Amino acid sequence: MLSLYGTRGLMNARSSILKPGLLRGIKTIPQPPGNIIGTVNDAYVPPPPKKFDGSLHWTSERIVAIGLVPLVVTPFLTGASTAVDSTLSGLLLYHCYVGFQSCIIDYIPERVYGKYFNYAMYLLLFGSGVSAYGLYVIENKEGGLTKVISKVWKA
Repeated sequence: MLSLYGTRGLMNARSSILKPGLLRGIKTIPQPPGNIIGTVNDAYVPPPPKKFDGSLHWTSERIVAIGLVPLVVTPFLTGASTAVDSTLSGLLLYHCYVGFQSCIIDYIPERVYGKYFNYAMYLLLFGSGVSAYGLYVIENKEGGLTKVISKVWKA
């Protein structure tokens, strides 16, 4: 049980975390009110299309997510093969990469945070590279991802 002094210390720590100027070092790009640039009479200028954004990107995410379901079940029912295990590892890594990329795009938008968006994307790419190397080591030294998972479940 916390004493009265401990509770006050906790309250002071909590209030210092919630101060509005605590994240003062992160500079954001000033946004116009309502994110409207120009006047009502100006013509709409759509953003340039990007190859990996929009419906094509969304469709590929869903295909990978649906494709993971049989790949997760197959090695445990029929036994692990190198091709199935490697495909499972690659698609799982891609699925995680795309999921974290969507979080970065949603919560660290480039139009507001500028260079911090690029830092987050480079950090994601670096982490995915380290994960790919880890999966490579698991495939070569441990016998595959499914064997590692079955060892953990038996332990």
